[in-house]
Amino acid sequence: MQIIKQRQEPSRRFSLKMKWAIGTASGVLVIFGIFSILLFQSFSNLLLRQEQQYAQDALTVTSNKLGNLDKLNKKTVQPLLSSSVDSVAQQRNPTGSLYSDDVFVTLSRKNIGVSVYNTAKRKIFASRAVPVKFSNKSVIDTSFISKQSVDVYVKRKPIFSKKNHHLLGYIQVTNRLVDYDATRSKLLLIFIIFGMTAALASALLSYFLASWLLQPINSINKTIQQINSDQEQDDPIANVRVPEASHNDELTELSQLFNDMLDRMERYIEQQQQFVEDVSHELRTPVAIIQGHLELLNRWGKDDPAVLAESIAASLQEINRMKSLVQEMLDLSRAEQVEINFGNQISDAREITLQVFNNFKMIHPEFVFVLDNDLKQKTPIRVYRNHLEQVLIILMDNAVKYSKDRLEIHLSVSKNDRYAEIAVQDFGEGIAQKDIDRVFNRFYRVDKARSRDKGGNGLGLSIAKRLIEGYHGQLTLESVVGQGSIFRIFIPLVPAESTVPIDKTSNK
Repeated sequence: MQIIKQRQEPSRRFSLKMKWAIGTASGVLVIFGIFSILLFQSFSNLLLRQEQQYAQDALTVTSNKLGNLDKLNKKTVQPLLSSSVDSVAQQRNPTGSLYSDDVFVTLSRKNIGVSVYNTAKRKIFASRAVPVKFSNKSVIDTSFISKQSVDVYVKRKPIFSKKNHHLLGYIQVTNRLVDYDATRSKLLLIFIIFGMTAALASALLSYFLASWLLQPINSINKTIQQINSDQEQDDPIANVRVPEASHNDELTELSQLFNDMLDRMERYIEQQQQFVEDVSHELRTPVAIIQGHLELLNRWGKDDPAVLAESIAASLQEINRMKSLVQEMLDLSRAEQVEINFGNQISDAREITLQVFNNFKMIHPEFVFVLDNDLKQKTPIRVYRNHLEQVLIILMDNAVKYSKDRLEIHLSVSKNDRYAEIAVQDFGEGIAQKDIDRVFNRFYRVDKARSRDKGGNGLGLSIAKRLIEGYHGQLTLESVVGQGSIFRIFIPLVPAESTVPIDKTSNK
């Protein structure tokens, strides 16, 4: 028990519910992270293009305004580009054009700085403090420069006169991307908060959902623990079942299958207990008989030739009965494992039926055997050849043993869409309705005295039924007392597209 606990402890450190919750949260976080990155990048690009457009508008408006001048100096530039509202109003043209208002709007942006330089590249006007010095290397340039931990977008352009197209000077527009960086930071914080919230919410939701969905698993676990705790009982799984769930899903089906497995195990345990009791009872009688004869011989019978011969004959007879019983027990044990060892074997139902029919017709000439064969060609069925022969021999042998006045046995073979059907009919003693369901039980005999005289141990029909059921077939019985019995075998047919060769060997 200590070993079992040690194996269970590691699995409890990290439960399936926790794995489910963490996995779901991780998946949501990854998906949300990818989506956030794409969305964040799109918004960032949109904001950056907007800031670039502000700088481009300032450059265009200022260039167009100064292009009307003949010369750039402080006296000519200052009145046009003054950021004072009053100055703009005074410079408004008589027609009421809003061009000067455009200059005011452009220059009034808090992060936009416009500076004008003459042909000697000396500053003659600046709307506000210029964060970036004018470059002597390039007069047409667009760049990003970092100043005092702030990104600055810079655009430069020469100014030409609209009249004679000669060079008047240069314009430099700077846009401090403070709002852009602040907006990106806020957006990033929002995505992080939403991502963590979504991950936490999905983790909690998946945890509670897993707890609800895994209730059948917990019930199965508790049932197994209860069975393990009742190992001292003769039947620890008796009356221990998984409670029925109402989810109506795969786990509910698993619980039902687990209960069905427990039902089968309980039947197996009961059969095993009954099997041990029956074997003990069956072996007790021949052992007692042999012991009685040996004690008789040991006392005085060994000096009497008649008693000696009778005791030896009786002992040998009981030994043969025990030998037959042990062999049938081995056959029964193998019959319960046919699906594992012989599940893929294929045989011809028509050929095997004809072979068994001819064999019994030869060894029992006193009987009339009638064959009704509806199979005109090979009929492959999923069964091991020797096992089907063994079942037919058991049924035919019983038909011979329990036939009374009418020594006639009918054997028929046919098929339908799914099964090959083989029927064995006799006209003997018959079986009462109350005994029909029990004749397939181990060691069960309708008439024990008569069965013992005929050499039966009560295992033949049990072996036959388990062999047939091992191949997913059926063995049924119809009987009327005084009129006889009909045993019917149903074996699944092999689909027509199967190319597995038919086994023609026999290992007898």
